[in-house]
Amino acid sequence: MPPDLASAAVTLFGDRLDVAAAYAELLATDGVLRGLIGPREAPRIWDRHLLNCAAVAERIPTDATVLDVGSGAGLPGLVLAIARPDLTVTLIEPLARRTSFLIEVVERLGLTRTVRVFRGRADEAATGSSGREPISGDVVTSRAVAPLDRLAAWSLPLAVRGGRLLALKGSSAATEIEEHADVVARLGGGEPAVHLCGVGVIDPPTTVVEIVRERMIGPRPATNKRSRAGRPRRR
Repeated sequence: MPPDLASAAVTLFGDRLDVAAAYAELLATDGVLRGLIGPREAPRIWDRHLLNCAAVAERIPTDATVLDVGSGAGLPGLVLAIARPDLTVTLIEPLARRTSFLIEVVERLGLTRTVRVFRGRADEAATGSSGREPISGDVVTSRAVAPLDRLAAWSLPLAVRGGRLLALKGSSAATEIEEHADVVARLGGGEPAVHLCGVGVIDPPTTVVEIVRERMIGPRPATNKRSRAGRPRRR
């Protein structure tokens, strides 16, 4: 860890700093070798990835259930699970090589009691597939997954009513909100808001778009099926 980041790391991870350091080591070694982290990212794991993600914990209520969409190497879901042991976290990731890495990391870091890995897409997690029950959570997180309209379509169905989407974004946050606010509203989301997390702790702070799921938007009701004779079936 760069010395100038030590204070921020202690603030964000507290007595879990050793677990965060073990995860950083796994990202810089196995994560790079297996193509989950680019080689040029290894020297920047603490400031660009771990601290950036851990700052989002301030937006998450105590004892919340968190679903991390498109978890990849575990960012931000695994970082939040490390920083906040009160959270129950599900890492949602469709690619086998990434889920294999996540499962190994969860076991090696001793997080199996609070973290599980779901191999599949967000829509499969929301509706259930292959005999699995649908899942939902208080908070749905994501980082560098998709533009806000697609992200809302994938993430809002996973949130309970009154739950929230927390999307880590960069300088494009305000522009994406302006372009996609109508889509978010049609999906049952409230007005998107931008928050800066980790102010005074990390520089720059983390930009997060937060959307509360205000309405439960389900599938369209099925129309009456018609028999081969062309008449509605009797019920």
